[in-house]
Amino acid sequence: MGLFERYLSVWVGLCIVGGVLLGNLSPALFNFFAQLEIARVNLPVAIFIWVMIYPMMIQVDFGSIKDIGKKPKGLLLTLVINWLIKPFTMAALGWLFFRVIFADLVDPQTASEYIAGMILLGVAPCTAMVFVWSQLTKGDANYTLVQVSVNDIIMIFAFAPLAGLLLGVNDVSVPWGTLLLSVVLYVLIPLGAGFITRKWLNQNGSQQRLETFIGTLKPYSIAGLLATVVLLFGFQAETIISKPIAIVLIAIPLLIQTYGIFALAYGAAKVMKLPHNIAAPACMIGTSNFFELAVAVAISLFGLQSGAALATVVGVLVEVPVMLSLVAFANRTRHWFS
Repeated sequence: MGLFERYLSVWVGLCIVGGVLLGNLSPALFNFFAQLEIARVNLPVAIFIWVMIYPMMIQVDFGSIKDIGKKPKGLLLTLVINWLIKPFTMAALGWLFFRVIFADLVDPQTASEYIAGMILLGVAPCTAMVFVWSQLTKGDANYTLVQVSVNDIIMIFAFAPLAGLLLGVNDVSVPWGTLLLSVVLYVLIPLGAGFITRKWLNQNGSQQRLETFIGTLKPYSIAGLLATVVLLFGFQAETIISKPIAIVLIAIPLLIQTYGIFALAYGAAKVMKLPHNIAAPACMIGTSNFFELAVAVAISLFGLQSGAALATVVGVLVEVPVMLSLVAFANRTRHWFS
């Protein structure tokens, strides 16, 4: 990893601060960006997210799926955590904190939007950043690729129904058309574009050509991430300054969810006797979120200034430092695994 990537959390932190400052100093500029919408999809956010995740999608090798039978336990752990546990614990925590514990601090409509944002984070398993977490824990890169590839295929079909189910259970109106459009825009199209690009670059079996192209795009991907962070925190700048307590209230259940899911997954990996280079990235995939998708869908469904959008933005705020702390923990406990 290059120097810039090693200190990614620092750059993200600076972009968060920069976005909040710019949003308060130039609200008219961000209001202008907020109005650039088509079919409830914010175009600047969509462009930056595509720039960010397209290079990551090129790394997804669907041909690797044929190898899932070689080490099925790690993949099974990831799938159970991602699709059978995490979405439901996130919804349950959202309901517990904003309908019960914080009920006197938040009005019912805002509480519903916070819960919706948390649910969107919970049903979007990590796709892009997981390659970074896997590399930092010295994970098996090929196996991580298998896990991401299988998850992406499942996400195409499961994200919208699962999000709709949990949003409906929590009494949030579900605009199915917008939800399905978001899946097409932020999962299906980038994944399809990545697949076509990978096939074209690899048509002569030239792995070097593929790696060179991915390396060329990597700076643009990071730039897309940082620009997205600036834009998102700029949109929410006034709310963040005027309602700092809201950030704390949302962060509490998100932190409990993240550390709790990791503890459950890591403990299960130990019991299953997985090797560390499979256990660590498997748990990182199960713990982290595809926050890019969650943010985009929250904006499309509920609007830029909604509580749902704020909740997903707080997810961005929490994600990087928390995941880096878990990477450090996983590396220190490598000796727990054979």
